[in-house]
Amino acid sequence: MIFQLDAQSVSFPDPALAEPDGLLAIGGDLRPERLMAAYGQGIFPWYSDDTPILWYSPHERFVLQPEALKISKSMRQVLRSGRFGVTHDEAFAEVIAACSAQPRPGQDGTWITDDMQLAYTELHALGHAHSVEVWLAGKLVGGLYGVAVGAVFCGESMFSKEANASKVALASLCQSGTYRLVDCQVYTDHLASMGAQMITREAYMRLIKAQKSPSVFPKGKTIG
Repeated sequence: MIFQLDAQSVSFPDPALAEPDGLLAIGGDLRPERLMAAYGQGIFPWYSDDTPILWYSPHERFVLQPEALKISKSMRQVLRSGRFGVTHDEAFAEVIAACSAQPRPGQDGTWITDDMQLAYTELHALGHAHSVEVWLAGKLVGGLYGVAVGAVFCGESMFSKEANASKVALASLCQSGTYRLVDCQVYTDHLASMGAQMITREAYMRLIKAQKSPSVFPKGKTIG
């Protein structure tokens, strides 16, 4: 069943009522209160410029436990080499813009609309959204961003302009010691190879509810 959201209230219907593809509701807005209410219930917006705002809560969730991160031998060499510099929360707007511009096979355009960029940049200013930046010779070459719900990091997107740059960003996030779970939302072979796995929505919600302790993202921390 697909629900029409009330323009004033930031409440959502029971996520268990979502369609088989995870679509739960339509409409509303991207104000911070609504976004944080959504993420706290395992719901996220995913739409394009030519559709209304669509809210999803997949029946299965693709997640990564930081301690389960798989780093290949060649990737360990990249991390040890110090080739890349890594910072946290130093260039959020640039990261989300780069994620929006990242070409993605099989996708026409981007779901990271201008409105989405503005909304998540506001969440960042409020301390709810965070980024990891990967640098090479002073240029931003990779990174990721997402929303923190206690000790759960709800990953939204990542980009890479240099080989392994997005993997370096994910490794830095997992090794920061800040989060106990990284929500990757939907399956990709890339993330599966790094240790992410599918769990049920019920299991995911138990983890969300159990991990609402405050987390402090290490802003400005440089690795490598």
